[in-house]
Amino acid sequence: MDLSDLHIFRSVVEAGGVTRAAEKLNRVQSNVTTRVRQLESELGVDLFVRQGKRLHVSPAGKLLLDYAERLIELAREAREAVHDAKPRGLLRLGTGESTAAMRLPVPMNDYLSRYPEVTLELRTGNTKQLAAAVLSGELDAALASEPVADGPFEKVTIYEEELVIIAAVGHPPIKSPRDARPQTVLAFEAGCAYRQRLEDWFAHHREMPDRIVEISSYHAMLGCAVAGMGISLMPRNVLTTFPDAKLLSTHSLPAALARAKTSLIWRKGTLSPKVRALIEVLNEHAETRKKARGARNRPAHAAGNGRSRA
Repeated sequence: MDLSDLHIFRSVVEAGGVTRAAEKLNRVQSNVTTRVRQLESELGVDLFVRQGKRLHVSPAGKLLLDYAERLIELAREAREAVHDAKPRGLLRLGTGESTAAMRLPVPMNDYLSRYPEVTLELRTGNTKQLAAAVLSGELDAALASEPVADGPFEKVTIYEEELVIIAAVGHPPIKSPRDARPQTVLAFEAGCAYRQRLEDWFAHHREMPDRIVEISSYHAMLGCAVAGMGISLMPRNVLTTFPDAKLLSTHSLPAALARAKTSLIWRKGTLSPKVRALIEVLNEHAETRKKARGARNRPAHAAGNGRSRA
């Protein structure tokens, strides 16, 4: 199989037809059609189901598409590795919303200052969406909340978050789902690791939320919690960006659910110079934050070397 044939095949799938793919590839339509039919002839299978002028990807085509994306991406990575080990080009990075807002601005500014030949493209999403995008080659890497399947990825833990339950101010202590009034969960769409933890917490107590309200941003979620619409689960540091945090109450989770790791993930065998450099920068900044936090928490008398006197 020729890589250019695979590229044309993928373009037809993405464009939803030969005409649009030809426009995107700047080729004549007949050339695209011929190349697709040659690929089908070589493989001995139909890659599309043809209904008049409409094309639908066949089961064999869907199977090939996964391999095609992986081969095209590997070829791109190989060219980068062979020609230049210096980080350059487009870095397509995925991240969760809280990480993008709270963690990334400073380290990414440092990263782009160190490597001015890198251009950043940032996409936000939940763990399931980010993992799928990395696996398909749409993203070079992603900062995703654990758990993330080990099989298809390589990864390194960058952050560890403290998770808390939030509710309106004055809400009685929440020790179990039965204490939530109302038992409504405010959460991102299915696929969010934090939502899954909250649902697991309910299930552990043999409870089910009365209702799950899906909300697309943390600030909207916090506003709904202030209004008493329900409870939510999120990293404690998100509250520092909310001007009305005094109108909220926070409630601790059991230790097994209260800590969440965020890992940088990339597809196995595709560690590029851009991602390798990103790991170094993120780890440096994470370590700096950890040391600064330790210094703030250290007792004042521990700062000096001498002994205090009465």
